Amino acid sequence: MSGDHQTLALLLFSAFVAVTLGITTWVSRHRHGSAEEFYTGGRLFSPMENGFAIAGDYMSAASFLGISGLIALFGYDGMLYSVGFLVAWLVVLLLVAELVRNCGRFTLADVVAARMRERPVRIAAGTSSVAVSVLYLVAQMVGAGSLVALLLGGTSEAARAWTVIGVGALMVVYVTLGGMRATTWIQIVKAVLLMAGTLALTVLVLLRFHGDFDALLTTAAERSGHGKEFLAPGLAYGGGWTARFDFMSLGLALVLGTAGLPHILSRFYTVPTARAARRSVVWAIGLIGGFYLMTIVLGFGAAALVGTDEVRASSAAGNTAVPLLALDLGGGAGSTGGTVLFAVVAAVAFATILAVVAGITLASSASVAHDLYASLKRPGRGRKPRGEVAVARLAAAGIGAVAIALGLLARDLNVAFLVGLAFAVAASANLPVLLYSLFWRNFTTRGVVWSVYGGLVPAVLLVVFSPVVSGSPEAIFPGVDFQVFPLQNPGLVSIPLGFLAGWLGTVLSRERADEARHAESEVRSLTGAGAV
Repeated sequence: MSGDHQTLALLLFSAFVAVTLGITTWVSRHRHGSAEEFYTGGRLFSPMENGFAIAGDYMSAASFLGISGLIALFGYDGMLYSVGFLVAWLVVLLLVAELVRNCGRFTLADVVAARMRERPVRIAAGTSSVAVSVLYLVAQMVGAGSLVALLLGGTSEAARAWTVIGVGALMVVYVTLGGMRATTWIQIVKAVLLMAGTLALTVLVLLRFHGDFDALLTTAAERSGHGKEFLAPGLAYGGGWTARFDFMSLGLALVLGTAGLPHILSRFYTVPTARAARRSVVWAIGLIGGFYLMTIVLGFGAAALVGTDEVRASSAAGNTAVPLLALDLGGGAGSTGGTVLFAVVAAVAFATILAVVAGITLASSASVAHDLYASLKRPGRGRKPRGEVAVARLAAAGIGAVAIALGLLARDLNVAFLVGLAFAVAASANLPVLLYSLFWRNFTTRGVVWSVYGGLVPAVLLVVFSPVVSGSPEAIFPGVDFQVFPLQNPGLVSIPLGFLAGWLGTVLSRERADEARHAESEVRSLTGAGAV
């Protein structure tokens, strides 16, 4: 890319970073240092503010860069991510949002521990939440690396690595200084920027084809090199039974995974009531639904105007389709319009990554401090909220370091695909235990532990022994082959295993479910009586 692109985009990057650091600094001066302030922002956000923040948390690099890239490469099959990510919110709205807000305080483990033995439950749920969060963080790091590699001409691996390290450092600063309040405002600012940028690009694509969506699809099919097959199912998931099972596995993970994501669940605690949590989700669905409709236009627009081969040449995983589309819409390489539009899109994408990693890091550090640290420290030493917050800040730094290392390893994978893995782990380990705890009267502590590990361990092992890690040219380690599991997404196997393990652990347990605690938690979940 030209020096003008680099200069303008870097100026816009710097402006966003300066604004967000300003928000963080301002919030840090007004914080009280309490656990409630750090984890939930004092539960003072309105449904609209929280809805925008949820949308900002959810519309990640996977959405903006990854989904559009997959549609540009695979057409119809790439749209599965858009549909799956959106439909998942119906599960959240109907089954999770209000009940979680009434039952919990800061984390997923709070919901489950309300009627179980606390220590084993918190250790299991905390471990699972950290695993899901780290996988999700890796996708954002990969997106940041791809973006800056494109900005700098795609030649500097060192620049890519330093970008990943820089994003990791910034997210630690946001979380440790500002907590939930700063993170929320960063996400709101980012959601507004992302919706505005996506809308502008969508309008420009449609204007290029005079509002004729059929002409857009026809041109995309012609320039894809696949003809009409580009607009029909099967291009990515039609190569045989393995591909079809992968399709089902991915769809299952996307639809069920959202309700188990720790950083999404933690957002329900930032509003004062369960009704406000439900209204937050309605706001989020409206914003997210509009956004995913626009990513479909952007994906086919990139195929039609840039060309599938050009997108693949820039990034084999398709992560750079939207910036390249912006460059073309602005007038092409070397034009003033192209330079400005490319820089704006690159800056919005970078803002997206920074906001999302802040939210995920906060949720995972809360799990480490509130669940793991509080459960593992010596008995008899009561919880000290301020000490717990200090541990959460240290945990943010450690989680950031792990995410940076994994992000450097997985730098050539599609970011939407990586998020699909995180969703599979969330749906396998977190969702079964959440639903059983809320709706099954006889669920026991052993059922919780078996359900979490029975979903988490198989999901992670199946990913390790899948084509994602070895045995294929696109793998993390392409030079070795220890692949034994044929599917790229483990959800089809690991999600049923998580539910089965929870059922087995309960029916084989000698422990009897505490009827009184279940009745108390049921009344609390449905009415909000006694909720924090």
